[in-house]
Amino acid sequence: MMGTLYVFLLLCHFAFAVKHSLIYVLTATSGVPNFPEFAAAAMVDGIQVGHCDSELKTAEPKLDWMKKLVEDEPHHLQWYVRKCSGNQQVFRAIMDSLKQLLNQTEGHHVLQRMNGCDWDNETGVVTGFNQYGFDGEDFIALDLKTLTWTAPKPQAVFTKLRWDAEKARLEYNKQYYIHKCPDWLKKYVDYGKSFLLRTVLPSVSLLQKSPSSPISCFATGFYPNRADMFWRRDGEQTHEDVDHGEILPNPDGTFQMRVHLDLSSVTAQDWSRYECVFQLSGMKDDVITKLDRAEIRTNEVPRSAFPAVLVAGVLAALLLVVSITAFILWRSRYSGFQLAN
Repeated sequence: MMGTLYVFLLLCHFAFAVKHSLIYVLTATSGVPNFPEFAAAAMVDGIQVGHCDSELKTAEPKLDWMKKLVEDEPHHLQWYVRKCSGNQQVFRAIMDSLKQLLNQTEGHHVLQRMNGCDWDNETGVVTGFNQYGFDGEDFIALDLKTLTWTAPKPQAVFTKLRWDAEKARLEYNKQYYIHKCPDWLKKYVDYGKSFLLRTVLPSVSLLQKSPSSPISCFATGFYPNRADMFWRRDGEQTHEDVDHGEILPNPDGTFQMRVHLDLSSVTAQDWSRYECVFQLSGMKDDVITKLDRAEIRTNEVPRSAFPAVLVAGVLAALLLVVSITAFILWRSRYSGFQLAN
């Protein structure tokens, strides 16, 4: 049983200007203080474009181009408002059913659904997915090829058998993920192309908590989120004493990431042999930062010297926590079902 609500922010890789994604993350909670009982987030290419929750009681577009879309097509927002209200009731019923089924009526519980589609605008291939998690673990997922639910755990078999018998719902899912989801995704990409198809290089800093701590190469403000960062020693990538962080979203729609290097066993004379390399999809040249002790920012530096986005990122994380808890774990294990468009 999870005693703490762990936060895993969005990690959603896609091929820049080729593969796009529309993903919904819906979350219901029970017994979790200071969080809405229900929240949902809509994301396009890893960027949150809309949100609703049980306290807001409506759906809100988040970006200017999404606001323009719903102004042009008011029925679009109305659909989301209805879905938000309807799913809130559905999730409450599913949560109550699962707690009874698993004999876990007390304590903290989190039920999530991640569903949506990927669309490759070169090949036309669509990938649809719909899967549920309970208390941070995979619970049940829809196989769109066979139109049956798969249960990774014995506790989900009863739910699988019951949902497999709902033929009308299965057919609706098939039609939605083959047609409606990719059609809406294409519309979103068209409206947001100036934002979604841009390329922005990061600012890169070297950070260290204390003289004995690992060195962090920190890149922030880049877009898209298809990026890689690593340490090199004498021109060759090194994996020794290196720890990679996840790509995380910034409040302004850009991304940040960091990679740590432990130099406790390296002499001061050898520091100059290291450099941090940042690579961004769509960019030919790498961003290279030489390891220079004089350039390292530590906790002794005044707070104002650190990137302001770190503070803003914490605030944004608090707002997003309910809707995207455990999302990385699900996304990284998901392989998808290929459908011809």
